[in-house]
Amino acid sequence: MNYSKPNAGSCALASLFLTISLAGCGGGSDSGSAQANSSTTPPADNSAATPTPTPNPIPTPTPTPSPTPVPAPSIGSWPLSAQNDAAVAGKEPTLPTAVCATVNASLTRNAKGLLDNSIDATPANSQPDASRIQSALNSCANGQAVKLVTGANGENAFLSGPLTLKAGVTLWIDSGITLFASRSPVDYQIAGKNTCGATSASDNGCSPLISITPNNSGVVGDGTIDGRGGAVMTSGTYANTLTWWDVGALTKTMSNANQNNPRLIQVNGGSNFVLYRTTLQNAPKFHVVTTGTNGATIWASKILTPSLEYSVAGYNCAAGTAPVVSGSPNLTRASTCFTPDTTKNTDGIDPGQSQNVLIAFNHISTGDDGIAIKSHTSPATSNIQILHNRMYYTHGMSIGSETDSGLSNVTIRDMTVDGFDISSTSGFRIKTDDSRGGEVKNVVVDGLCTRRVTQPLLIDSYYGNAQGSTNALVPNIHDITIRNVRNLDVSGSRYAGAGNASIGFRGYQYTSPTSPLKNITLDNVVFDSMPGWGSPASGFPALASNAGLTMGPGPVSFASLLHAAGGQNGFTLTDARTGTTTAPYDCSTAFVNFPATNAPMTVQ
Repeated sequence: MNYSKPNAGSCALASLFLTISLAGCGGGSDSGSAQANSSTTPPADNSAATPTPTPNPIPTPTPTPSPTPVPAPSIGSWPLSAQNDAAVAGKEPTLPTAVCATVNASLTRNAKGLLDNSIDATPANSQPDASRIQSALNSCANGQAVKLVTGANGENAFLSGPLTLKAGVTLWIDSGITLFASRSPVDYQIAGKNTCGATSASDNGCSPLISITPNNSGVVGDGTIDGRGGAVMTSGTYANTLTWWDVGALTKTMSNANQNNPRLIQVNGGSNFVLYRTTLQNAPKFHVVTTGTNGATIWASKILTPSLEYSVAGYNCAAGTAPVVSGSPNLTRASTCFTPDTTKNTDGIDPGQSQNVLIAFNHISTGDDGIAIKSHTSPATSNIQILHNRMYYTHGMSIGSETDSGLSNVTIRDMTVDGFDISSTSGFRIKTDDSRGGEVKNVVVDGLCTRRVTQPLLIDSYYGNAQGSTNALVPNIHDITIRNVRNLDVSGSRYAGAGNASIGFRGYQYTSPTSPLKNITLDNVVFDSMPGWGSPASGFPALASNAGLTMGPGPVSFASLLHAAGGQNGFTLTDARTGTTTAPYDCSTAFVNFPATNAPMTVQ
């Protein structure tokens, strides 16, 4: 993609965003082309009024109490302990104060919340709003925003193909507005690359819907970006035959197949990207990816795929209506109902090769990793803070699988993962193998509530049962602290009860040199039931192997399981528990419904 240079004569925004400096963060997608902005204003300061002086002969005023922090509206549903967390104080972004252009909607969502198929049934009308939105973005001065707003007669929708945000320009999607993505693969086709909207040996064929090289800029507002992953494509290999997500499903039923589907937001380089309060839903592939970005804030956003518009309540799709993910590939039938298990590679947030990233107060439900921190080629990923986030149907909180350029200084705190009993979900995992390698170090997980997940905890150097790669890149994972974790049983869950949820700690030992997991600490990690070890594939090491773990000082409810594995397969255990009574991590308010009326699931 070509990116316009910022206008040298542009007006400076008085304070579009106050740049967040995250250099002191606790340290942290997929590689590829993409953009970011991290900005804030301090929270409101509402000091209590000075009380009336006590009526004495000589009145003495009572000292004014210390100011009580007033939470911003975007995080008002979170517990006060999260809202008043010093680590996020003053870091919430703000909406722009300077708008260079408003663009009025000319389309209207139908009763189901989608666009009528007739609007873009022909590829010639696949992106009627792209040129006027792009023109406004191109004309906007540095530090200003283009705002998408309601039309004169209540129109509330836009339909666009790929858009490029130049450095310093923000796209503001107003409340009630939906920016829909084109369903014509031709609109996204990158010249000379693989065919967009089809499978191939690599996935380089599609431009993203939104490309950004940020400079204190990004995507904000209470509106929605809908990628229309469940819509039937209107051009290309599978025109009028398959949906974007049907193409994704082909990666499960065809050999050597990668999906060429567009991402929603791709952040390429730059600094200080912001995604603030915006809903992203139904992405054909990843929702938001940062690549080589220094400074990013993703705050109070909602990511939901698939939404109710493309599914049914409880994701209870009727037989024969969902994508085929096993057996013979489906090349002839457009699916009409989708579940998280059938929307492949729809990661929520993937910070890759990026530094100084804050991801806070988000709700995420997707068909793949909720958040996946990655590091491929260069530079290394570092200083990533993931604070106060809730995940639903996802593969959980991941580091990897791309780790070759190194990851360090990652803090994950106050994370909730409800896996809803799907087969591929984890709580927290580090995943890599010898085709990727790289060093992963200085990671702290502090405060994790999980339930209905198959693997609450996993650190694995053989991701995807891979070993013996010609790359011969040995993973090096060390200094990982996992503290204050609670895995709860839920009545009726297939992962409740002894042995039904699994854990794994497996270092690398396929060739010389071996690379054990080192300095892995478990502290106050409590499961309602005893987990089991996952079953390794034939020819692979046990899930408790080539690793050095320490328990304590707090309790570990499955200590007997770890002790039984100690001294075998290179698995060593140090028991540093003090025996002091420590309450399990409190998850009593952790599990709440996804805050959207078009969410197909409830947590109850």
